[in-house]
Amino acid sequence: MDEQNPSPTPSQEARQWAMFCHLAAFIGLLIPFGNLIGPLIVWQIKRELDPLVDDQGKEALNFQITVSIAALVCLLLTLVVIGALLLPLLGLAALVLTIIGGIKANEGLNYRYPLCWRLIK
Repeated sequence: MDEQNPSPTPSQEARQWAMFCHLAAFIGLLIPFGNLIGPLIVWQIKRELDPLVDDQGKEALNFQITVSIAALVCLLLTLVVIGALLLPLLGLAALVLTIIGGIKANEGLNYRYPLCWRLIK
């Protein structure tokens, strides 16, 4: 290891599982709360494989928790109409950021979602 790159590059398998931690959120398109269950299961099964998988699993799960809370707030705000406008924007933002997270994790980077409430440390 040299001083410019103090940590070794994660293996292809570790990068792939880190990516799956993010992309597992799309299970939410098929089953209720799948956006939380998918990343949780992948993270719990593979977190000891590599520190990257552990880190990105936590980040993906924290982001999906944040998105779920924001979606509940948007649903409540539909009573005053604004939630009906915000909910599709939230969905689009979650879709784009989840894909970006998966790509960055596959590159071996520790991706951090913007505006994410990090409950799981």
